[in-house]
Amino acid sequence: MKISELKNKTEKDLHQLLADKRESARAFRFGISGSRTKNVKAGRDLRKDIARILTTLNEGDK
Repeated sequence: MKISELKNKTEKDLHQLLADKRESARAFRFGISGSRTKNVKAGRDLRKDIARILTTLNEGDK
């Protein structure tokens, strides 16, 4: 997900997207521990998406 896409979303949408991404990250970590997940790059992408969303939310507060 790109920053330009995130800046066009409302704050409510960003909070919902953040909750969804965090849930996906939790499920991913659970899958890694059970050796069910093969694509470890997806974990890195999830972390980066979460960071982008948080950055966009914090920029709106200033």
